[in-house]
Amino acid sequence: MSKAVKNNDYCWVGSQKNFVDEINIHKISHMVLGRFGGNSSAGQYKNEDGCIVWVNDDLNYEFVVLLDAHQTAESAELVVSTIQSLKEDIKSILTHSPRKSFDCLYKLLLRTFESKGFKEACKKVQGETAFLCAVRKDKFLWWFSVGDCILYLNHPELSNLSEYQQNHRSFYEWIGKVNTFELEVPCFSIGTKELRQGRNHIFLTTDGLVECPNVDFANPRKIFNSIYEFTNEESVWRLLKEIQKNNVRDSTTIVSWFVEIDIEGSQPSK
Repeated sequence: MSKAVKNNDYCWVGSQKNFVDEINIHKISHMVLGRFGGNSSAGQYKNEDGCIVWVNDDLNYEFVVLLDAHQTAESAELVVSTIQSLKEDIKSILTHSPRKSFDCLYKLLLRTFESKGFKEACKKVQGETAFLCAVRKDKFLWWFSVGDCILYLNHPELSNLSEYQQNHRSFYEWIGKVNTFELEVPCFSIGTKELRQGRNHIFLTTDGLVECPNVDFANPRKIFNSIYEFTNEESVWRLLKEIQKNNVRDSTTIVSWFVEIDIEGSQPSK
């Protein structure tokens, strides 16, 4: 079912291998990457998702990019190659404190996406992509989001208050031929979250999971309700198996991992 990846740096675009009619589980250190390219019986024949996963246990961070393109995978390929070209800069940034790391990473991504060279390259691709970058460093989670990929955080203290989704799922935002960074005011969102004491589950997904017919995965409780009866690896596989069984057409890419936090989170004053 799975294939371990010894290297803690990993990237993929659906144009390399589409996983149509195939569930694939990849383990990258303590993280699980799950992919299903959709059902050919529903009309699927390509996969335009993409991802980057970098893990550094010594510096206590995970860096993830998730992409969901349409029309072609060219925009996802462009973003992946661009982020890969910044790898050494990003890894250097992530050696700093969480506050400095997130501030510098935001400035780097914004400067890159607003650069003349990148915007010219976007004009030459066919189609456009949603973009979600999520970084966990120490007890904090940070994200930069363009479009409709989803970032969930599950912890008992949050789920008891029905809080799961962290980023704003925003439609009509993309990077590519139609490009939010060509607007007079680029449209995107960023955010940070303090992780809670204990076991935190960070879960990113493209929209194939939540838009699958005959299931209710648009409700995050349905995603997480039974997930802890199994290993992370098997839970992701079971979610993908469920949407395969329900004849989903759209591709789905999931990145899932757990983080243990020793320090108590902020609490209201008494």
